[in-house]
Amino acid sequence: KMDGFCVGEPWNARAIVDGIGFTAITTQDMWPDHPEKVCAFTQEFADKNPKTVKAVLKGLHEASLWLDKLENRPEQAAIVSQTTYINCPKEIILGRLQGHYDFGDGRKKEDPNYMTFSSRNCNYPQPKYAVWWLTQFRRWGMVEGTPDYAGVARQVMRPDLYEEAMKEVGYTHGGLDNKPEKLFDGAVFDPAKAEAYAKSFAVHNLKG
Repeated sequence: KMDGFCVGEPWNARAIVDGIGFTAITTQDMWPDHPEKVCAFTQEFADKNPKTVKAVLKGLHEASLWLDKLENRPEQAAIVSQTTYINCPKEIILGRLQGHYDFGDGRKKEDPNYMTFSSRNCNYPQPKYAVWWLTQFRRWGMVEGTPDYAGVARQVMRPDLYEEAMKEVGYTHGGLDNKPEKLFDGAVFDPAKAEAYAKSFAVHNLKG
């Protein structure tokens, strides 16, 4: 028996259809356009295979443009529903891809911030997102002492690689975004004040 779980779609919707759960809150309600999936390479691989890295980024961009067209959402649902992928009825997948939310407890809504794959500058590797994750490592004692937030973010996020690939396909991205973010708990995350943010929580496991 499980009291609760956090998963990506379509498992929230599947739990409702199967009558074993409901959606308490969506991650878009917690943090609109939050960072999630990542395309990553090791530094060694990127250095040795720059053309491959660029080709992958271009391919992902091309796919993301197709995915973002709402008229393609039914086909997307049909593709990923197959047993070789997630093995889930396409009807369950499609609703939330289109922003139709049934929470399973009587609540329903049309979410204007439905899942996107290329729009709203979502694919730009923003260093501030790496900083936010690092504040959580700090908060929960996964790192000891104050980490080099900016240094780690520069090493992990590589806007230069993304920008170079997008320039070659003629895509105009939204660029770097260092603006503070406000999450559902009311706390404001300012990437320029990462350590203060990490230490601001009443519940924590800070070390050092």
